[in-house]
Amino acid sequence: MTQASIRRNGVETRYPPDPLGSPMWTYHAKTVFGEDRVSFDPRVKLSMPDLAENQHCFPVALDAREIGDVRRMVIMADLNPIPLAVDYRPLAGAPYLATRIKLDQRTPVRGAVQRADGSWLVHGGWMDAAGGGCSAPPASRVKGDWAQHLGEMRGAAWPTGPDGTARTRILIRHPMDTGFVPGIPTYNIETLSLTSSTGTVLGEMDIWASVSEDPAFTIMPRAGMGERLAIAARDSNGRDYHASLIVGGGL
Repeated sequence: MTQASIRRNGVETRYPPDPLGSPMWTYHAKTVFGEDRVSFDPRVKLSMPDLAENQHCFPVALDAREIGDVRRMVIMADLNPIPLAVDYRPLAGAPYLATRIKLDQRTPVRGAVQRADGSWLVHGGWMDAAGGGCSAPPASRVKGDWAQHLGEMRGAAWPTGPDGTARTRILIRHPMDTGFVPGIPTYNIETLSLTSSTGTVLGEMDIWASVSEDPAFTIMPRAGMGERLAIAARDSNGRDYHASLIVGGGL
């Protein structure tokens, strides 16, 4: 098997052969990694169920704490109509990210992390799914109560050990519409950031509509017991959402 390659601005970039044999590997590698060096590495820990019991809400955890200095973390599903789910920058804390995504069909699900030298490490696996995760209306649309709860946040943070990080879970009420349901345009949370009590940005992420309804994120920023953390999010209609939580407590 030969390496896939592209030429951009006169520079040829080669990608390693995809161990998953995805027909979309080269296309997504070009889009996400560009001219950066890429390799497959099992130290990129991608935890997910063996079977997608609910294609609308599929849990995925990306753990790169064995790798060290990581600047970006990406979760994606090759054959989704919206392949990217989250692009997270752990600016101050451990490189860990967990969320829930939609799956539209059987697809490779991957985690990718970018190291400080600009290179990428990738790992993942095929996941069976019944399909339709991106093309069915969210439950809140069916109930008709989504507007009354739009932007409500819940969360908690608790110290995790001697590394000074706090395991932090954030949930935002939002329909996360993909635009593939007739009559319902794309509408999703696009960005989220977490800031310390001193104004230091601990982590920030870009988010796509392939993340499940009422998106939930677990990250591990550097924060101590009793510290207040500020959460800021914005959706694709330009609405801003704000909340704060205390390490060792909640919102």
